[in-house]
Amino acid sequence: MTPNWINPGLYPFTPKEFSLPAGRMRYVDEGTGEPLVMVHGNPSWSFEFRHLIKHFSKTHRCIAPDHIGFGLSDKPTDWDYLPAGHAENLENLLESLDLRNITFIVSDWGGPIGLAYAINHPERITNIVITNTWMWSAKNDWYYRGFSGFVGGPIGRWLIRKYNFFANTVMKFLYGDKSKLTPEIHRHYIKPLAKPAERKGNWVFPRQIIAASDWLAGLWSQREALEDKIKLIAWGMKDIAFREKELNYWTKHFPDVRVHRVSGAGHFLAEEKPGELVRELDAIFLK
Repeated sequence: MTPNWINPGLYPFTPKEFSLPAGRMRYVDEGTGEPLVMVHGNPSWSFEFRHLIKHFSKTHRCIAPDHIGFGLSDKPTDWDYLPAGHAENLENLLESLDLRNITFIVSDWGGPIGLAYAINHPERITNIVITNTWMWSAKNDWYYRGFSGFVGGPIGRWLIRKYNFFANTVMKFLYGDKSKLTPEIHRHYIKPLAKPAERKGNWVFPRQIIAASDWLAGLWSQREALEDKIKLIAWGMKDIAFREKELNYWTKHFPDVRVHRVSGAGHFLAEEKPGELVRELDAIFLK
């Protein structure tokens, strides 16, 4: 059942349900055709991709899961919320749907979580679109060590539990144009995490930026599996989470991939500049 706090004008979808050991995962599954799979990060959910779903469901089967602990999915307090577990959940969902010729769009933690599936099943992947994410160990990067240590540490955990700090406050700073995060849109990111008990996944992810370094390094060591799959890197250039430095790391290792830099956007490209992302995707599909 769709919660009554959702504005159906913004999110006119009725998510489906998939049972996992950790709980029930909700996911949008709209349209027919070759699959377009959108994988979100923290503190997001399938709502982030609503513009893309509305546009591409006319020509594609659009699938956008909510990770366990996010959006409309269950939020168990006794699950560990480690990124490898999220990747396993996504794999279970996608394997149950038996998809072929997948186009992936990945953002934030959706990057390593979604790309883990692409590495394991390259035969099922046709295109990958990277937006403001990473897939390597950041343990030697002071910037990420500082963020992970604070937001993923005792103080950050307390702020998230007590004040919904990530969705309420951190999210605002991640926008390149703060006016794009209207109160009505922001409400749809705050409401899924309304109770302190629902925010465990929200505070585990920041700590895992460093704590999951070995898992991330393992994915990066297999990046060759993605060489003919990544067709576009679309990057919000005002993002303070994944900066031009991280974009340059992608382009250093995937020098032949098309790059689309979006000067006015920050971290949430599908929210801030959906029209530009639609045009870039249309160009891929028309090739």
